[in-house]
Amino acid sequence: RTVEPLEYYRRFLKENCRPDGRELGEFRTTTVNIGKCLCSITTADGSALVKLGNTTVICGVKAELAAPAVDSANKGYIVPNVELPSLCAERFRSGPPGEEAQAASQFIADVIENSQMIVKEDLCIANGKLAWVLYCDIICLDYDGNLLDASVFALLAALKNVQLPLVTINEETGLSEVNLKQKNPLIIRKHPVATSFAVFDDTLLIVDPTAEEEDLATGTVTIVTDEEGRLCSVHKPGGSPLTGAKLQDCITRAITRHKEVKKLIDKVIKSITPK
Repeated sequence: RTVEPLEYYRRFLKENCRPDGRELGEFRTTTVNIGKCLCSITTADGSALVKLGNTTVICGVKAELAAPAVDSANKGYIVPNVELPSLCAERFRSGPPGEEAQAASQFIADVIENSQMIVKEDLCIANGKLAWVLYCDIICLDYDGNLLDASVFALLAALKNVQLPLVTINEETGLSEVNLKQKNPLIIRKHPVATSFAVFDDTLLIVDPTAEEEDLATGTVTIVTDEEGRLCSVHKPGGSPLTGAKLQDCITRAITRHKEVKKLIDKVIKSITPK
C-alpha cells in the first residue's frame, strides 16, 4: 500500500471492491446533526454538522442586515466561505485560504446561484433600503476526501435550520425594528445535493472517494442535482475526459443519491421539530 499504492488499489478494483470494504458505487456512512445540538456555534442563526465517513464538515449561517447594492435594490446577499484549517489534514497550512479552499468556495457560490436554492429577492426587506446578508461559513474539521459533497449537504442542512426575525422599517424614524419574538424559516426553493466520483485509469468510476482515492485518481467529477432531477452543476476540474455514457451514468446515480440525502435531512428535521 505504501510502495505501490496504485497497484494495491487496482487489485481491489478488479474484484469490484475497495480497500475499505465498499463496493465501487457505495457511499460511506452519512450522518447529519442540525441546529443547537452543536454547542460550538450557538451564535449562528442556523447550523449543521455532516459526517461522510471520516470527512467532517460544520456549517454556520449568520444573518445580518445591510443596504442592498444600487444595481440590485431588491436583492439580498449570500456569502459562502469554505475553510480548510491545518487541523483537518496535514496537507493544509495555516494562513490565508489556499487554492483548494478558494475553489470550494467558488463551487458553493455557483451551486447556490445555479440551483436557485435561495432566491436573493426573498432576502430583501425594503426595496433599496434593507436586505438580509447570509454569511455561510463552512469549516472542515476532518478531511478524508469528498469535501464538496459534505459541504453542499452541510450548507443545505444549516440553511433549513435558519429562522429570521421579523424586520420592519419605522416610517416615522426610517429606522429598522427587529422583532425577535416572531421568527420565520428561510424560504428554500430548491434542495441541491452533490455527488462526487473519482475516475481510475481513465475508465473506472468510483463514488464518494476518500482522500487516498482522490490522490490516486486520474480525475474527479461532481454532479449537483435538485429534487426534480434537474442538473444544477457539473464540476470537472481537468483530468480524464468522460464519455457521454459515463456522464449519464453519473447523473443517474446522482439523482438516486439525492433521494437518500433528502430523506436523511427530512428525518433529522422532523426529529428536532417541536411537536
